[in-house]
Amino acid sequence: MPATYQRLLEYKAAAGIEELPRGKLRRLAVVGAPLDVALKSKIETEFGLPLGNGYGITECAPAIAGVRAETPRDDDAVGSLITGIEARLVGPDGRAVAPGEVGELHVRGPNVMRGYYRAPERTAAVIDSEGWFNTGDLVRLDDDILYIVGRTKELIIRSGFNVYPAEVEAVLNEHPAVVQSAVIGRSVAGNEEVVAYVELLPGSATTPADLLAHATRLLAPYKRPSEIIVLDALPAASTGKILKHLLADTARSRDIARV
Repeated sequence: MPATYQRLLEYKAAAGIEELPRGKLRRLAVVGAPLDVALKSKIETEFGLPLGNGYGITECAPAIAGVRAETPRDDDAVGSLITGIEARLVGPDGRAVAPGEVGELHVRGPNVMRGYYRAPERTAAVIDSEGWFNTGDLVRLDDDILYIVGRTKELIIRSGFNVYPAEVEAVLNEHPAVVQSAVIGRSVAGNEEVVAYVELLPGSATTPADLLAHATRLLAPYKRPSEIIVLDALPAASTGKILKHLLADTARSRDIARV
């Protein structure tokens, strides 16, 4: 998980270590959450190895796409589809999107699950009669290279514009005091606003105002957080994946409290 690498850098800074020991490390890989280019660059510089990005979900084991070891990349692409998998990108209207545009990823192949256990209705909601599985992920295809933009359920629509949380998180994570961040949408009257939760390096005196000033320099107005909340630690699963649904509940509670 990207959070694992973020924790390594946090440990390095907090412990005052000049360089993390590499030992016999031969390969670096990351899956499970969006990888921002700034973190990728820091890790590759730290260990002197390329960080290979991959993409997969439980329903499509063992993977959907990956960056090949022999062709490392310097961007946040998750590579090309593994052999035997078909993919199509679908827009909100159910039609295929134009080349280069963002769409919801549907895949078909021998790695797709047969269905959810004893849940035919749930299965039918994600796998159609032709065997296409809806991943729920928003992606872009550049030739045969896949880029993950975000989750359909996490997309924030602010004043008619699409805001992808991963893009805002990448900007916040570039701040030298930030360990990691999580961005969610919060409903307001006739609109949605962007709310960011941030975890800082221990002992940091950085304020939400400092972070907002940083984001303002790098983000278009509609992408900027309406509120930045600093937490001692972001809620996470045992894998390190941030539990955004808990943060969304907290954001809604804060909104109610403010009213």
